[in-house]
Amino acid sequence: MPEYRAARSRLSFLELCKDPDAAAEVTVGAAQRLGVDAAILFADILLILEPLDIGLDFRKGDGPIIRKPVRSRQDVAALPAVKPRECLPFVFDAVRKARAALPPDVPLIGFAGAPFTVASYLIEGRTSRNYVHTKSLMYRDPEAWHELLRVLAASITDYLIGQIEAGAQAVQLFDSWAGCLAPSDYREYVLPHTRAVVDALPPDVPLIHFATGTAGILELVRAAGGHVIGIDWRIDLGAAWKRIGYDVAIQGNLDPAALLAPPAEIRKRVREILDAAAGRPGHVFNLGHGILPETPIDHVRFLVDTVHELSAR
Repeated sequence: MPEYRAARSRLSFLELCKDPDAAAEVTVGAAQRLGVDAAILFADILLILEPLDIGLDFRKGDGPIIRKPVRSRQDVAALPAVKPRECLPFVFDAVRKARAALPPDVPLIGFAGAPFTVASYLIEGRTSRNYVHTKSLMYRDPEAWHELLRVLAASITDYLIGQIEAGAQAVQLFDSWAGCLAPSDYREYVLPHTRAVVDALPPDVPLIHFATGTAGILELVRAAGGHVIGIDWRIDLGAAWKRIGYDVAIQGNLDPAALLAPPAEIRKRVREILDAAAGRPGHVFNLGHGILPETPIDHVRFLVDTVHELSAR
C-alpha cells in the first residue's frame, strides 16, 4: 500500500513497530482501505526477542537477522528473564490506539509467534530452509530445547495477555515454520509448549492457531489447541475441516499468488473455497499465508467484495 510505503520512507521497520501512533495508523488504515471485516495489529513476532540482547535487526531484502543466536545449553542458561508487558509498552500502546480509532464493529486481532517458530529464529539467526541448527539442538540436547521453549512459551503468553488487556478482541498464534517437522517431532518437541500457551490464555478470547505446510500434522496442530485452525493453500479446505473436526472454526486458504491473477480467476477461486466450506458456520476466509508485496490493491478489494457478495448469497 502507498500509505505503508510512505511510512517506511520515514521510519525503519523496527522504528515503525516502536512508534505506537504510526503502528496504529498502519493497522487502522489497512483495514479501512481494504474493507476487511477485522484489523490485525501491525507488529512482528520477533519483538519479544529484542529485550534478550541477542542483536535483533531487520535488513531490507534479508528479513530479520539475529547476530547472537542461541545454540547451546550455555546460551539457553544465559538468557535473561523478561516479561513483555514490562519491556514492550509500545506494542500495547499501539493496541489501545488502534482499538480506539477503529469502528466498534471491526474487531482488532493481536498476535504472537508460537514457541517453535520463535525458537527457530533465535537458533538459526535468520530465515532457514533446512533448520539445521534448530533440529541439531532439539536432537542433541532435548533438555536444553525444552527449557528454551518453556522460557519462550511463558514470554509469549505474557505478550498475548498484554495485548488482550490493551484491547485486542482475538489473538493469533503463528507457527510459520512448524511444517518442517516430522509428526513424531512435533508431538514430542513442540505440541506441549504450544498447548501451554493456549491453556494459559483467557478461554473466552478467540485464539487462531495458524501454521504453514502442516497437511501431514494437521491433527496434531488441532490437538495443540485453538478456537480456529488456520491452513495454507496446500490442502483442500473441505478435507482439512473434516480432519480437524467441525467443532472448531477454520481459517483460509487462498494461495496469495492467486491475487496476481485476473479478477475472473480470483472470483472462481473464491467460489471454490466457499463451496468447500459448504455454508458451515466458522469459516474465516483468508489467504493461506502473507500477502505478496506485488499484489495490486484493486485485486485485494475485489477479493473482499467477492467474498462478501458470495457469502451473502
